[in-house]
Amino acid sequence: MEQFPFIPASKVKELLDPKKLIDIIEDALIQFSKREGVQQPVRSVVSVPKHNGFFGVMPAYVEVGNCLGAKLVSFYSGNIDKNIPSHHAVIVLLEPSTGVPLVMMDGEVITTLRTAAASAVAVKHMSDKASKVLCIIGSGVQARSHARVLIHTRNFQEIRVWGRSPVNLKKCVDDITAIVGEGVRVTAHQDVSEAVTGADVIVTVSFANEPILRGEWMKPGALVCGVGACRPDWRELDDHVMQHSWVVVDSREGALKESGDVILSKAEVYAELGEVAAGTKKLPPFNEKEKFTVFKSLGMAIEDVTSAKYIYDLSKQQ
Repeated sequence: MEQFPFIPASKVKELLDPKKLIDIIEDALIQFSKREGVQQPVRSVVSVPKHNGFFGVMPAYVEVGNCLGAKLVSFYSGNIDKNIPSHHAVIVLLEPSTGVPLVMMDGEVITTLRTAAASAVAVKHMSDKASKVLCIIGSGVQARSHARVLIHTRNFQEIRVWGRSPVNLKKCVDDITAIVGEGVRVTAHQDVSEAVTGADVIVTVSFANEPILRGEWMKPGALVCGVGACRPDWRELDDHVMQHSWVVVDSREGALKESGDVILSKAEVYAELGEVAAGTKKLPPFNEKEKFTVFKSLGMAIEDVTSAKYIYDLSKQQ
């Protein structure tokens, strides 16, 4: 085999257009929910209890787009205290007709932005078009990426950010202010209920393993993008949120195996996001909603390999 090419994070970041990525992820979600020409098992996860870590393997094949590959990802929550990123990932693409490896690339930038792009698809199809207030619960990398991507979906006039650490919260607010530019008010909050009250779209990207968002704080019709709590015994959203919502997931199979928010609340899954995006499942009109809507995001390999194929194709043109 010839030298195996590697695309570093700096190049991935240079090539990845957030607006284009929303379209790529929307198409991938629709293809997944059609169950045609797609193979994607639920991720395999190996726990590393001695170091409070997890290692996941996420393969997928997508006939449309000619994508075959896998992401290898690790999650170590304790890394935060060591000033090391909590997530690390690489993505490998193979030639579908022969199985020959094509490229390996950094998966961290893709993971960060494709996750936000999936939330953007939910905002596009599940939130009121008149939404003005975005609330982000969490002050890490995903808080920044969601601000970067979601500003392309609605005319948000205010972004509220909550974080446990005052130092990290201030830095996150400063970073998001620089990302969104003038015209959008970005505010810091150390009280979750204060940040949530009146918000149109709420994104939970915390490291919480017990409910941090309560339905009693939310206004009817609000959309929640639940991005954290990716284990069956972890939660970010309380029973009030889950049981008074139209619950939409990226994958039914994945949610029923991996999402503590779904499993522990015993909430009914109404649809997959790909079904909503394709129009095969309809949500009620926003002016008739007395409940909330929830998009429970766990992340899927199909999102990673289609994003990586996009980067690979662009890299070959240079």
